[in-house]
Amino acid sequence: MRVVVATVVHHPADARIYFRQIRALLDAGHQVTYIAPFGESGGTVPNNYSERTGATVTAVTIPRAVGRRRLGALRAARAALAAHAPSADLLLVHDPELLLVLPPRRKRPPTVWDVHEDTAAALTTKAWLPSFLRPVAAGGVTFAERLAERRLHLILAEHGYTARFARTHPVVPNTTYVPDEAAPPAPPAGDAGPPRVVYVGHISPDRGSAEMTELARLLAPHGIAMDLVGSADAAARAHIEAAGDLVRWHGFVPNEQALRLAEGALAGLSLLHDEANFRSSMPTKVVEYMARGIPVITTPLPLAVDLVRGAECGFVVPFGDVPAACEAVLALHRDQDLRVKMGLRGHDAAKRALGWPADATAFVAQLESWARKP
Repeated sequence: MRVVVATVVHHPADARIYFRQIRALLDAGHQVTYIAPFGESGGTVPNNYSERTGATVTAVTIPRAVGRRRLGALRAARAALAAHAPSADLLLVHDPELLLVLPPRRKRPPTVWDVHEDTAAALTTKAWLPSFLRPVAAGGVTFAERLAERRLHLILAEHGYTARFARTHPVVPNTTYVPDEAAPPAPPAGDAGPPRVVYVGHISPDRGSAEMTELARLLAPHGIAMDLVGSADAAARAHIEAAGDLVRWHGFVPNEQALRLAEGALAGLSLLHDEANFRSSMPTKVVEYMARGIPVITTPLPLAVDLVRGAECGFVVPFGDVPAACEAVLALHRDQDLRVKMGLRGHDAAKRALGWPADATAFVAQLESWARKP
């Protein structure tokens, strides 16, 4: 099967798109043409072939749609889709923006939209979109979702998204690769550099950039460092720059390397705000911390609470309560036995129910089924 995968918004090494879905397609022997903004810093993707099957990724570079600068990127995406989609067996798109530039139905194969988030709700946090336009844009997104549901195949990243659609669509959750063994726990202070806490993922105010930099200030007198791993929007960069040497910002790092950087941390942070877009979603970072045996500190978003409390693998702190987050970190810092137990419990829970390979098999089978249908 020849599959065209396209994104105009996400980094080419996005964990869901590249490290999970494209790798699953390659390992099943399918050839992939990947249309993405490879011109980004670190835009190359590692291992663009499958050692198991020999299937390869052909990269097609387009600009990235950022903020209000989207028209040129969408024009490039339209041209790339027009050039590559007609000869493919399946087209898989990852952004609602790409619904605007799909080739005509007679010139494209069966087309799948991977719904990553509650896009209409997410618009309420986009600083680049004027506040008076957000309700209009949200209404447009809702209309586009209803139209897409009639004309495309949909897969959803969360079970919580099903209520937005009239029909039932398969869910491909944001599970992860779970190592056979949990990573070694954080060592006692001084054994391997300063103890540290870590955040992995996109950094923005609604994901806790201000809270994490304030937490770094509270932890510094205790000799505990703060590592932030991920791209950051302009407002989050201002928070990071104001924190100076209190924060070690690594920028965007491909998912596998980012998780290796996280190993051995006292805790993995998920201090997301109480936003509509987050309430029905499982923060992928929580799953990834658990898979690596890292205790979790999360705000009380429903799915995160269920997972962390259910596995007894971390702490739940109130939204915006930085002193509570600090006390949770210090509790882990003081008690190595607690760190070990929480890390092992999280890893065990991830190994039982949050491993990507089982979901990968179902994902590939679903795409193969749709590709065979006219």
